[in-house]
Amino acid sequence: MHNSDNSEMEQNCKILSNAFEGLLSWKWDSRFDVVLAEFSADNRDRIRAILNRYLSITWNSLNIDQAPDNVQNINFHLGKLRAGQLLFTSDPTRDSFLFCAWWPWGNGKNISIRIAPFYKKISGSEKAEKNKQFKKWFGI
Repeated sequence: MHNSDNSEMEQNCKILSNAFEGLLSWKWDSRFDVVLAEFSADNRDRIRAILNRYLSITWNSLNIDQAPDNVQNINFHLGKLRAGQLLFTSDPTRDSFLFCAWWPWGNGKNISIRIAPFYKKISGSEKAEKNKQFKKWFGI
């Protein structure tokens, strides 16, 4: 991965993190190597508007089959979209891009989102370093 790709990822993550400042608190979800935030469904529209602004492509259980392979790989890694769940992405044709899983809870009162970068070409040691940087960008 080139340094320009990394600085662009850092910039995009910081912009997204700042957009959620005061709305969400982040923690690390080591199960999926993502940042995780949970919020009341009352804030659904505000959170979704921010996601739509920065991660403009939305996948659901009905259209995920038409997604590029890398998006389908993310979907598989996260356990596959179910009805009501969404997967937001920036441009998945890039060598690196951001994604966000949107998971409403069964109680209808809460929603969790999980955000992470996707890198097409990355080694295991690079991934560990990228995760450290990514956590820092989201204040973890």
